[in-house]
Amino acid sequence: MGVLQAFLHADVLGTDTWLWLLFLGIVLALLAFDLGVLHRRKHEVGVRESLWLSTGYICAGLLFGAWVWRQKGPIDGMDYFTGYLVEKSLSMDNIFVMAMIFRYLAVPRLYQHEVLFWGILGVILLRGLMIGLGAALVKEFSWILYAFGAFLLVTGAKLLFTRAGDEPDMADNRLLGFLRRHLRLTDGLHEGRFFVRLADSRGRRQLWGTPLFLALLMIEFTDLIFAVDSVPAIFAITQDTFIVYTSNIFAVLGLRALYFALAAMIHRFVYLKYALALVLIFIGGKIFLVGIVGKLPAWISLSVTLGLLLGGVLLSLAKTSGKRGGREP
Repeated sequence: MGVLQAFLHADVLGTDTWLWLLFLGIVLALLAFDLGVLHRRKHEVGVRESLWLSTGYICAGLLFGAWVWRQKGPIDGMDYFTGYLVEKSLSMDNIFVMAMIFRYLAVPRLYQHEVLFWGILGVILLRGLMIGLGAALVKEFSWILYAFGAFLLVTGAKLLFTRAGDEPDMADNRLLGFLRRHLRLTDGLHEGRFFVRLADSRGRRQLWGTPLFLALLMIEFTDLIFAVDSVPAIFAITQDTFIVYTSNIFAVLGLRALYFALAAMIHRFVYLKYALALVLIFIGGKIFLVGIVGKLPAWISLSVTLGLLLGGVLLSLAKTSGKRGGREP
């Protein structure tokens, strides 16, 4: 009993082991319920189902944040909610790119949920590795936070002056071209499987990837690219690895669930990217203000972040009210 108690209270990246196990247990339970119960049979995810599923994930993330607030105190609680908001907002562009990938590869809605589900398992692992690396760098080199801050300022400024309508062309995507040249890929979907065994000209059966596997790889690489923005952003808010990782994962879980509703109306959030640019500039600037005015209270960071993002959403919806023409994923 003493060994078990010592294990549960052992320090892992600044937090007791039992807190990490609880978080991982909740995430695995949510994913198991999602795939094993709600989507045991393949079907097209409609807007209503997407909204209900997303609401469930958002409630789980908010309840976990409330528990963090109670367990670790109001400062950590507000840092969690700030990181949750920033990550969810940063992932909006990720939704747009995922819709383009599915559209370009002609992946039907029937199979999109399965690709996104298995994609989230890769996200959990990749974000863990990147956040662990970030935490080690921050601990070893305190000046790295200023590098994060400068990166966020540049990223925010670049996003602020990006022209509306600029979007990547999947036909010219180098990664997609590389994967197609170096992997054995089928043209057909083969009933929604990721891999199939096909005979070559000599009758030997070989493993081939399908367009679903190619879509999964593209989505994983896309998330890795977007994490380059989100990981420095959350470390600029807090250096508590537990808060960084849990807020990241809960935000991504909820947004992937919302994909099917959001992808069809992403065109309406025309001002959100400008609000997000201001959030990144604010978070990056905070780091450099510490030496002048001291660390800003957590409630100010949460209030400014929430105010900017809410303003961007409301202004966008008001500007595009009555417009139609969203593109189906």
